[in-house]
Amino acid sequence: MGIFETIESTKHEQIIFCNNADAGLKAIIAIHNTVLGPALGGLRMWPYASEQEALDDVLRLSRGMTYKAAVSGLNLGGGKAVIIGDPRKDKSEALFRAFGRFIDSLHGRYITAEDVGIDVNDMEFLFQETNNVVGVHQVHGGSGDPSPYTAYGTLQGIKAALQWKFGDQEVGKYSFAVQGAGHVGIQLIKLLREAGSKVFVTDFNADSVAEAVELGAEAVGLDDIYDVDADVFSPCALGAIVNEETIPRFKFKVVAGAANNQLATEAAGDQLAARDILYAPDYAVNAGGLMNVSIEFEGWNRERALRMSRTIYYNLSKIFAIAERDNIPSYKAADRMAEERIEVIGKLKLPHMGQPHRFPGRERQNG
Repeated sequence: MGIFETIESTKHEQIIFCNNADAGLKAIIAIHNTVLGPALGGLRMWPYASEQEALDDVLRLSRGMTYKAAVSGLNLGGGKAVIIGDPRKDKSEALFRAFGRFIDSLHGRYITAEDVGIDVNDMEFLFQETNNVVGVHQVHGGSGDPSPYTAYGTLQGIKAALQWKFGDQEVGKYSFAVQGAGHVGIQLIKLLREAGSKVFVTDFNADSVAEAVELGAEAVGLDDIYDVDADVFSPCALGAIVNEETIPRFKFKVVAGAANNQLATEAAGDQLAARDILYAPDYAVNAGGLMNVSIEFEGWNRERALRMSRTIYYNLSKIFAIAERDNIPSYKAADRMAEERIEVIGKLKLPHMGQPHRFPGRERQNG
């Protein structure tokens, strides 16, 4: 399939290929939909096996951001960016500042943030070249690391799922199998343990597992996590891990976690529903980080970020109600809720064409 055929099939508005040989930069920006507002989505740095793999990833992730923003009630569109490279050895000031200039050339149509392989120090370099970046350090008036807010929002989604499935939201009564103890996963484990929950954990990184164990979690093998006898499975790492091979092993009653693209296929979502396993759609559950950075447009405030993240509980409740009302799986209900909002607002205005963003309280050093 050619690139324009791909864009047409995925309904993307714009794909930007960024190259700067002097800086060692090879990157792709995907703007999926700007009906609700400028496209906001994180920057990921990953050693992709091929350029096609990088393109596939950025197209998939940017589309997911459109749905996440829409279902969360935000006036934002969906976008994403990827840099092809190993974050452990290929980072440099020149690379990020070169990429920052590409972002700035889009005049606000795309706003970036921190994602896999990127940290707040990298965002500092971007911030020297463009104001169209969120999640910068708090000393600049930004919100810093979004992980705690993503985890807090995930907990709200878990509470909604528990309420719908079991009739209460007393987190401490239930057991959890958490896959992934990275930035978001470890924060979620802290919250679960503070509530008194039994937590099982697995991760590729032994140090991350050790940190979780210090919090009181019980370590299990990478593949053993699917067989744990727990109430809730919380994927917080890889995507596509809910699939035809893993689902038959589930003893869980609920799947609710922070990972993106948890369902390998739509059939996996149907299979969960057939087994009466409640699935909390990932992009609705993990929207806390996006909500947090979106506040920077008007001036970031921690209490406001937490209050906005609590709306995830109500968003999930709406999704479960739509699923029951229309007799459809929850993943389809979430898509329906997002698409209906985009359609309604789309009748009111043209796609967002980009404009300067002021970000009250923020100052940056021009490159």
